Amino acid sequence: MKPLFIIGYMGCGKTTFGKALAAATGLRFIDLDFYIEQRFHATVREIFDSAGEEEFRKRERDMLHETADFSNCIISCGGGTPCFFDNIDFMNSRGTTLWLKASDDVLFSRLVRKREKRPLLANKTDDEIRMTIASQLEARSPFYSKAKVTWQGDSLEDRRQIDSNIADFLSHGLLPEE
Repeated sequence: MKPLFIIGYMGCGKTTFGKALAAATGLRFIDLDFYIEQRFHATVREIFDSAGEEEFRKRERDMLHETADFSNCIISCGGGTPCFFDNIDFMNSRGTTLWLKASDDVLFSRLVRKREKRPLLANKTDDEIRMTIASQLEARSPFYSKAKVTWQGDSLEDRRQIDSNIADFLSHGLLPEE
């Protein structure tokens, strides 16, 4: 099976959905940010701080290209991954892209609860987080909207909702083919 690339804004549930889908299907789950961290022995934040965003995005593209060669896997991409270079077109050519789309209110609720785990949000007020979500979604939506599949990610708050989402997704036959 060709890769399934999960894209979407931070907090939309890419990791939650991807891990649950992998568990339900027996497919391998790859978190692209974690893959980058393992390869470069540094956190995404450390790479940003030491090498800059441009260098991080180059490494991200290289690791995306590497993981795209894997079969039978689900790849959860960083929120910005589809928005740089030709990444979204590349992913569409190599497998199925899934935009896990969540409402602004759900994103805000999830991100505010875990702001301390998100370096880009840690020192922002609630209003600044709302403005960040709105402005980044406006800029990123043209890339996200190129995904082959869009799936609603608002209902991923507990095991029952996650299991229901995965069952519904699988019943639609949306996994990539050979």
